[in-house]
Amino acid sequence: MKRVVATGTFDLLHPGHLFYLEESKKLGDELWVIVARDVNVRHKPRPIIPQEQRLTMIKALKPVDHARLGVEGDIFDPIREIDPDVITLGFNQFFKEDDLRAALKERGLRAEVVRIGRYEGSLASSSQIVERTLAKRAPR
Repeated sequence: MKRVVATGTFDLLHPGHLFYLEESKKLGDELWVIVARDVNVRHKPRPIIPQEQRLTMIKALKPVDHARLGVEGDIFDPIREIDPDVITLGFNQFFKEDDLRAALKERGLRAEVVRIGRYEGSLASSSQIVERTLAKRAPR
């Protein structure tokens, strides 16, 4: 059985998230999703939706076989536990593929790293949803 891991914050769920997960699922038999804990989101604004609710939403999506929250310590701990064949990255995730490959190799983890392409639809990011919401609901 080929296991795939996808990771992300998944705040304000949108079609880009679904595209990322559907494309990730195509790479294996079983899709595991690791949802970032609120405290680990440092590279962008803090999530609007609490981590437990984001996890519940991800678990409800058709392509997802298993979902869990990440950990506060070593972000590679869940990767060790799941032991995936493939780790996917969304088109706009901040990890560089080569850096992630090196970090996995350092830890004796064998997963292939695949970058998923961009979703070509409107409102394909949480920041776009926030901007549109503010423009329509809180005009200046």
